[in-house]
Amino acid sequence: MQVAAFTQFMSADRIASYVYGGADPGDDPLWRQSGARTREEYSRWCRHACGMACLRMLLHHRDGHAPPLLDLVYGCRAYGGYREEPEGIKGLYYAPFADYARAEHGLTADVHPLMDLGELEELLAAGRMVIASVHPEIRRPERPAPGRGGHLVLVTGSANGTVRFNNPSGHTEESRRARLPLARFGDFFAGRGISVLAPDTGVAPESVG
Repeated sequence: MQVAAFTQFMSADRIASYVYGGADPGDDPLWRQSGARTREEYSRWCRHACGMACLRMLLHHRDGHAPPLLDLVYGCRAYGGYREEPEGIKGLYYAPFADYARAEHGLTADVHPLMDLGELEELLAAGRMVIASVHPEIRRPERPAPGRGGHLVLVTGSANGTVRFNNPSGHTEESRRARLPLARFGDFFAGRGISVLAPDTGVAPESVG
């Protein structure tokens, strides 16, 4: 079964204007679907919610439904996964997120502060999915990678040297549900992430055929 490709912005067809055009996500006509109480609240948090969009994908894959984005943001914040500081919102912090995922959602979540591509493949082969730190410009892999890390995607499967992942800030359908050669993925990959396995039902990895 394919993993639903949820985005951190409620209107997926407007993502290009948010990430490249300077548009205010607070103008998103679907902002209420996030669970935010106001446009301003949504606009403030959605740019930081890639990890929570990944969590929504995992929960929906296991349960057939998932809480609203902002409910997950605030639940994770209560565990220290986000911090609100004078200079802005900080996070996602991996260890508090893993604590939150285990305690509140029954997920087996393990932090991997150092993860090479070989370990990524091994985790996927073992039936896990991986919330991986990549550069946001992985959404345009035809361009040179400007760096590694700064954004989170959900890696859902691998086969034959190719990885499949869902990108919460993908600006096209192809970038939201993407696949890349493992080596090219590595050009954007920061070498860290969180592997997750749901109990009982098991969040099975997708095959990449």
